[in-house]
Amino acid sequence: MKLPIVLLSSFTLARSISFEQGNEGQRAEVTGIPEWHPPGPGDLRGPCPMMNTLANHGILPRDGKAITTEVVINAMKQGLNFDPTLAVIMFDQAVIANPEPNATSFTLDHLNRHNVLEHDASLSRTDAFFGNNHVFNQTIFDQTRRYWPEPIITTAHMANAKIARQVESKSFNPEYRFTDAVESFSLGEMAAPFIAFGDLETATVNRTLVEYFFQNERLPTELGWRVRDEVVHVEAILRISDMIGEASNLSTPNLDRGSGKNGTRNILHRGFHAGVRRGV
Repeated sequence: MKLPIVLLSSFTLARSISFEQGNEGQRAEVTGIPEWHPPGPGDLRGPCPMMNTLANHGILPRDGKAITTEVVINAMKQGLNFDPTLAVIMFDQAVIANPEPNATSFTLDHLNRHNVLEHDASLSRTDAFFGNNHVFNQTIFDQTRRYWPEPIITTAHMANAKIARQVESKSFNPEYRFTDAVESFSLGEMAAPFIAFGDLETATVNRTLVEYFFQNERLPTELGWRVRDEVVHVEAILRISDMIGEASNLSTPNLDRGSGKNGTRNILHRGFHAGVRRGV
């Protein structure tokens, strides 16, 4: 199913928000998504909103523990219709956060280890230097969504939010760290809302769905979202990640490269000293 790229009507929103908790089971039957419950005492959660969300729905273990390859494959299929190969890649990236040698599983708490997968300049968490690095922070998220000015989020909007959070973090966190490896991983994170809730062809996503997801750590079935019919392959994430990466480049094309106003080659394009002849 291709998610419609239009803002949900006020009627739909009003109707969906009016659901009582008692109708949760009925909604689960329609959507195929298990009932949502907030984490209870002893349940583990981490810095990844999507992993937390899947655990809150019981698609991943609700306690956030003993997450194996098979568990990830099944959860990503049920919750997001991810191809098993993509799910295995995600597991392989996450299991390294388990400090146990040759680990075959991880917990959501393992993902909180700073500068393993969790990193500075999150869209929805504060940096570890300032305190808790894994609980949703409304102030941080409000900074992020300032850069989503339209009802539909584009890859350019997401790139702007990413850059702004990095500048904020770099400016005020004396231990700021954001390596090339983190950059690559971060771009995949930025692509996640488009992959989960958006249109893969246009790389756009409804802002209402994304805000609901981040703020509630809950799949937005109440707002009309359903798991897409088509299987998501790794190529989709790579394509959208590349689009966000390109949009994050602060340089613009040199449209006037090659000549100046009078047809003279612009000396600034060659470097200042390139135009100086010695010994004249």
